[in-house]
Amino acid sequence: MAHHYDGETLWRRPEDLVVEEPLTVRVNDVDVATTMRTPGHDFELAVGLLHADGALGGAPVTEIRYCATGSAVETEFNVVSVSAPGAPEAVPRLGVISSSCGLCGTDAIEDMIARISFVAAAEPFLEDTLLGVVDAMIAHQPVFDRTGGLHAAASFDTQGTIIHAREDIGRHNAVDKLIGKQLIDSASQGQGSGAMINSILVVSGRASFELVQKAVVAQIPMMIAVGAPSSLAVELAKRFGLTLVGFNTGAKFNVYSGNERID
Repeated sequence: MAHHYDGETLWRRPEDLVVEEPLTVRVNDVDVATTMRTPGHDFELAVGLLHADGALGGAPVTEIRYCATGSAVETEFNVVSVSAPGAPEAVPRLGVISSSCGLCGTDAIEDMIARISFVAAAEPFLEDTLLGVVDAMIAHQPVFDRTGGLHAAASFDTQGTIIHAREDIGRHNAVDKLIGKQLIDSASQGQGSGAMINSILVVSGRASFELVQKAVVAQIPMMIAVGAPSSLAVELAKRFGLTLVGFNTGAKFNVYSGNERID
């Protein structure tokens, strides 16, 4: 229950709240990270996070499960174990990843830049396609409609048709869930863990350095944000050939890098 002020009176009413719980991600029996997240699509989140961190090293994921040393109920479904034979030796992160930050520290940023590649060429996208994707993503945010407390990420094809959408209290988690979904689907179709999204990534809120990093690692050619990008995000996008669009209102937008991909 919450007290709601409607401009005239203060009265009590029930309110839906976003759930936030810790999720510990393990790869090959080593705890890699604990992130604060909204429960749901946890397997996708774990795979997406490991992929963005380079913890998989291109190795195929052979199994994903809750917990590894006991009952999933005992750990309240807050531990996910990923098996990826051939992956590099796991390096645990220090501390807990908050809902607002996934990649922190100068050393982590430098290590990440050293292992990512220039985004591959892609066919140009039509301006009208870009203008329609934000409203289309909003239509796939059911939990946000009830609570107003979640970020979203969605992928679209070249025609502006939505492929997948994910919500989470953390912006980086929503993107990890989306990319993890693509990786798991690709692996199940025998395409291997290296098959990435080749489409448009749309995110609610601003475009941070970390979100651009995840898009580049996943070889996504275009990222669109509802809000503004940071200076470091634009610098990274230009350096690795990502088309970065911000302030997309559905009627206008800004292009900060890679305008050659917009027809």
